[in-house]
Amino acid sequence: MRATGPIKHLLIAALLGVAAAAAPAAGQSGGGRADGSGARPERVAWCAEDEVFYQIFVRSFRDSDGDRIGDLNGVREALGYVRELGATSILLTPINPSPFYHNYFATSFEGVDRAYGDARSLHALIEAVHGRGMKIYLDVEVQYLAGGHPWWKESEGNPGSRYSRFLIYHGRGNTQPDTAAFNLLAAPGYDGKPIRLTTVNLLEPAVRSYFQRFFLTLVDPSGDGRFDDGVDGFRLDHMMDNLDNRGELTHLFADFWAPIIGATRAANPRVRFIAEQGDWGPGDDFLTRGGADMVFAFPLRAAVASLKRNAIADALTAMIAGTPAGKGRLIFIENHDVTRFASEVGGDPRKERIGAALTVLLKGTPLMYYGQELGMKGRQTPAWSWGGGDIPQREAFRWDSRVESRGSATWYSGDYPWWTGRFARDHDGISVAEERGDTGSLLSFYRRLLAQRRSHPELRAGDERVLDTNQADVLAVLRSTATGAGLLLVNFADTSRVVAIGRESLPTSLVAGPLRDLVSGRPEAMTAGTWHTELPALAVKLLVPGR
Repeated sequence: MRATGPIKHLLIAALLGVAAAAAPAAGQSGGGRADGSGARPERVAWCAEDEVFYQIFVRSFRDSDGDRIGDLNGVREALGYVRELGATSILLTPINPSPFYHNYFATSFEGVDRAYGDARSLHALIEAVHGRGMKIYLDVEVQYLAGGHPWWKESEGNPGSRYSRFLIYHGRGNTQPDTAAFNLLAAPGYDGKPIRLTTVNLLEPAVRSYFQRFFLTLVDPSGDGRFDDGVDGFRLDHMMDNLDNRGELTHLFADFWAPIIGATRAANPRVRFIAEQGDWGPGDDFLTRGGADMVFAFPLRAAVASLKRNAIADALTAMIAGTPAGKGRLIFIENHDVTRFASEVGGDPRKERIGAALTVLLKGTPLMYYGQELGMKGRQTPAWSWGGGDIPQREAFRWDSRVESRGSATWYSGDYPWWTGRFARDHDGISVAEERGDTGSLLSFYRRLLAQRRSHPELRAGDERVLDTNQADVLAVLRSTATGAGLLLVNFADTSRVVAIGRESLPTSLVAGPLRDLVSGRPEAMTAGTWHTELPALAVKLLVPGR
């Protein structure tokens, strides 16, 4: 869901407290069974391990027609760049009409915001995505709507309306519409103008039937059962079983989402549903009772942002234990609701590379937020109003060394603090043009990591074990299949560390033969009779068998 300043952060902190208390202790995630026998567990396949997601904030990504607003044709123009990076799937933020720049809180669940194009633009994009062998996912929010939506316009003050039960009203005569998320009756756009909000009655059978048809139409617009002209999946924004924990709309997993997900899967068994857990917690329940195929690895993201070895090891342990066979996790360090990782780590390129390695090389499905691969910066500024405060995390993608170059979606420019105080600056070294030809750039680093992931099955579909080391600030993660193995080593300390690992914890291929580091491309010399390696400060190694 869109970030909403201190209100949301307080809610998330309270809800995450329960999840944090349940996390296992560090160092408990080794490869043995629960009975302590040391036997390797059977391989557990996860959903979408062959995919790499690229999340696009549509308004800010690429402008194709010169109006400084990102659009669907701009996304289509940029597919070559996204594919070249190594992504296989794009995830678009909402594209439906809305009075808000982020397009959450719809005035129509159907159709395309005119600033982004129209139905033909969407069809052309879907065709182009599928033509490149890629997939496209849409972000949808169905729980709330904004003033101007036909359901609200026709039913407010009119109990006899056909939409009277589509929304939740209190009092007599449909005169008191319910609040929306965070108990809001209205919220200002970034221009300061208030926009009314309310909640959809998800337990009304007619509403459920509407959304069942809605999802089916998006996966098969022509109704011919071929699906080549439809989307491949959905991100379900702010998904909850008890909406906003108010006790008003409860049992939504079973009574609302299960029928919709079931009907859509019955039509297209390959469609996938990604839950954005409304509590930003571990999400295990969303994979089981909620019926989602994937959830976001929120606790892992928080751990990676801390750059603490034990926190990351704990999060990995809990994630492995809580993921059923056939389900999956999206591994991410950025999205439209959180501080960009480059700002999180103070622009330190070594820490940015650690974030990249943990996004791409851990078990799960990597998700990159547009511009993450360039090191774009951005941090929420609550003082800049409810809407404007999130713009720094959603600035225009940097195609060129100049912020206002051709194709740049600087829709937020003007005499506003989010423009005059923006993070992006001309010739700051953070752009495709400045990084594409530089083998030492963050963009090149992401490309190399994603190419290695693509070339080594153990880095996509392998099992994962956190190994003990002799250093409290060094993370060692073994990725392995029956035919291959790779050892990811990360030093979170600001001084070098010598890492030793017991040979009994490693497969023979990593002990017996020569090794090479896929990150640097150099051979790794190991001392005879022991297994240790030196890691420079804030460095990453990925060791595999071979010269």
